[in-house]
Amino acid sequence: MAEGLLRNDAGDLFEVASAGTHPSQVRAEAIAVMKELGIDISGHRSKSVEEFAGRDFDFVITVCDNAREICPVFPATTKRIHWSILDPAAVKGSTEERLAAFRERRDELRERLRRFAREQA
Repeated sequence: MAEGLLRNDAGDLFEVASAGTHPSQVRAEAIAVMKELGIDISGHRSKSVEEFAGRDFDFVITVCDNAREICPVFPATTKRIHWSILDPAAVKGSTEERLAAFRERRDELRERLRRFAREQA
């Protein structure tokens, strides 16, 4: 969701890439709640952080505590930022309860990413 939000909201300000520590698939709930905002992430794929090891980035933002701990080492010039955001995929319950969790995380991510983009502009 973060990749889709930053690409949509920040335009060409950033080259955006996203990855996970345990990639699997883009969750249907994420696709659905992003579609509510008019952002289509259905063509996105879940990538491993290992795909980006050794690549230069200005910023690496981790959004869950586990990722912060096992994220690969990036060059010293990379500014690391961590936001402790609950993983909506961990929420159990009805479809509506899961969608609500994804909406909450989407909105939290959007707020933080917009603030981040404003600070970098």
